[in-house]
Amino acid sequence: MSLTALCRAKPRAPCAGAFCLSASVERRVRETSLEYERGGDMADKIRADKAGNVAELTERFRESNATVLTEYRGLTVKQLTELRRSLGGAEYTVAKNTLAKRAATDAGLTGLDALFTGPTALAFVSGDVVEAAKGLKEFAKANPLLVIKGGVFEGKAITAADVAKLADLESREVLLAKLAGAMKASMGNAAALFQAPLAQAVRTVAALQDKREKEGADA
Repeated sequence: MSLTALCRAKPRAPCAGAFCLSASVERRVRETSLEYERGGDMADKIRADKAGNVAELTERFRESNATVLTEYRGLTVKQLTELRRSLGGAEYTVAKNTLAKRAATDAGLTGLDALFTGPTALAFVSGDVVEAAKGLKEFAKANPLLVIKGGVFEGKAITAADVAKLADLESREVLLAKLAGAMKASMGNAAALFQAPLAQAVRTVAALQDKREKEGADA
């Protein structure tokens, strides 16, 4: 019979034998056994939680248009909240380096291992990459404690300098506005080209009509 089964068995009548456990010792053994079982259950739960976290991070790596890794040491909860609000279509998540590193590997990403040092938070960008890069750059400028370490864009590792270059590009909204303006101007020019001959023809017909009316009056 195992020790656990022995401890869970119904109490026996006291005995005076040399190998009989005293009530206090038996109670302590039973408590130790239960603590061991609870410890095993807790370890299983921790392993399951870690596996779940890795799977979730892996999915985010795969689905994001880009991911930027940052160090947030020294930032307050209020500052982190402000940062999250400024990123628009990006989700800012604090993660353990070991789990994030494993998730990046599972997602098929390479070249990021050196970035998983210190307190790490990841900005998973699902929207406009340029807009998110601008938000990170502007926040880091106002809050130097935020350090942009690098990230991944279009499946390839990028440096902090690359993130800064993305931030210097024009956002999608600006580009669309410029494109709309250019199309509007082109349509206006095309309309002018079509309207010019028509206006000229109208003026010619009007002049001929005036001439005929004048000739008729003279006759």
